[in-house]
Amino acid sequence: MQKNYLIYIFVFFVPLFTLAQTIQYPQEKHFKNLKQLTFGGDNAEAYFSFDGKAIAFQSNHKDWGLNCDQIFYFPFADNNMQAQRPQLISTGKGRTTCSYFLPGDSLILYASTHLGGETCPIDPPRTGGKYVWAIYPTYDIFVANKKGEIVKQLTNTDGYDAEATVSPRGDKIVFTSTRGGDLDLWVMDIDGKNPKQITRELGYDGGAFFSPDGKKIVFRASRPKTEQEKQEYTELLKQGLVQPTNMEIFVCNVDGSNLRQITSLGKANWAPFFHPKGKKIIFSSNHQSARGFQFNLYMIDVKSKKMEQISYDGVFDSFPMFSPDGKKIIFSSNRNNNGTRDTNLFIADWVE
Repeated sequence: MQKNYLIYIFVFFVPLFTLAQTIQYPQEKHFKNLKQLTFGGDNAEAYFSFDGKAIAFQSNHKDWGLNCDQIFYFPFADNNMQAQRPQLISTGKGRTTCSYFLPGDSLILYASTHLGGETCPIDPPRTGGKYVWAIYPTYDIFVANKKGEIVKQLTNTDGYDAEATVSPRGDKIVFTSTRGGDLDLWVMDIDGKNPKQITRELGYDGGAFFSPDGKKIVFRASRPKTEQEKQEYTELLKQGLVQPTNMEIFVCNVDGSNLRQITSLGKANWAPFFHPKGKKIIFSSNHQSARGFQFNLYMIDVKSKKMEQISYDGVFDSFPMFSPDGKKIIFSSNRNNNGTRDTNLFIADWVE
C-alpha cells in the first residue's frame, strides 16, 4: 500500500535500455491471457470490487491532468481504458493512496491529504543518500460514491491515517496510523467506529490485508533491532519519514494475537496478499536482486514456508491481488513500457 512505490527507489536509476518489452515471460506458468490495462504514467494498487467486476486504483497519469496520485474507478465492462480517462473517485486535490471497495460495491474508501492543502505535497529529499517515504500527517480516510462525491470521513485524528483495506466479511477495516506514536496497525468497524490498535512493536507496520475468511491479517513490517537502527527509525519518524528498504511479511489474528513473521529474506518484502484458499501469501520482493531494483512476485506457504517464484520481470512487479473468486490476478509492472519508467496494470487468469 501507499503510493510511494518502491519503484522510485530503484527504477529511477535503472538505465532505460534494461527495461523489459515483454508482456509475459515463459516461466510465468500461473498467468494465462495476460492483458495490459493501462498505458502510461504510474498506475498501481488496483483492487477488485466484491463482485470482481471492477477495480479501484491510483494513477498520476499526466495525460489525465494529474500531478500526483488520484483514485479512479474502472468497471471491466468499459473494456478500453485508453479511450477515455476512467471515472475519478477522489477530489483531484492533494495526494491520495490506497483505495478499496466497501460491501455492495457502491462506495470506495481511500486516503487523501486534500484537507491539508489542495496542491500535491512535496516529495521528501533523500536523507543521507537513503531513500525514504513521506508519512504525510494530513492523510485521512474518506468514503466516496462512484461519482466521486465524499459521503463520509472515517478518520479525523492528528497524524497519518492511511493504507486502509476491508475485510471480506464486510465488517472491519484495517489501516496504518501514527495516532499511537508509531506506525502501527489499527482495526475499526466498517463505519469507522471503535478503532483498536493491534500491533505495538517498534517499526513500520503497513500494507495490511485480511485473509479470505476475515480472521487473519497479513502485512509488511520493518523491525529495527540494534540501538542505532532504532534511533535512526525514531528520528526519521519524527520528521514524518520512513525508510522502506528492509521489510518482512508478518501475519496475525484480527485482534493482533498470534503475531508471526512469515519471511526472513532480507531487503524489501512487501505488498502481501492472501491466496484465495488462505494457506499461502503472494508478495513482492527484491531479495534475489543484486542491485535491488528487480522486484518479482513470490508465493509462500504460511506453515511450511515453502516458496515459489511467480513473476519474472527484469525490473518491477508488485501490488498483486486475487479476484474474490480466485480466478483472476491483477498486479502492477514495468514490463512492456517502451523504455520509459511507466508502471502499468496487468490482469490475467490465474492458473493453479
